[in-house]
Amino acid sequence: MAKTIMLILVGKRRETAVTVQKLLTDYGCYIKTRLGLHEASETVCADDGLVILELVGDAKKHEELLRSLQALPCLEVRLERLGVENC
Repeated sequence: MAKTIMLILVGKRRETAVTVQKLLTDYGCYIKTRLGLHEASETVCADDGLVILELVGDAKKHEELLRSLQALPCLEVRLERLGVENC
């Protein structure tokens, strides 16, 4: 079993969200699961956040998405491939 996970740490969320969302939409066929986290309450709405993606399909497309996101300011992006063999 193997999984491909992308972690996106977003700074200045209000400024970068539209561009990040467009890229995620463009690569939407390769995103199986998406989880977005940021601090929010009645008195707080954080300007940073974390997006966790479970990716499927063509690894070349995963790399393209990675490079596109890394080109944006105020983001840190990691692509991790996890696998468990012989289980």
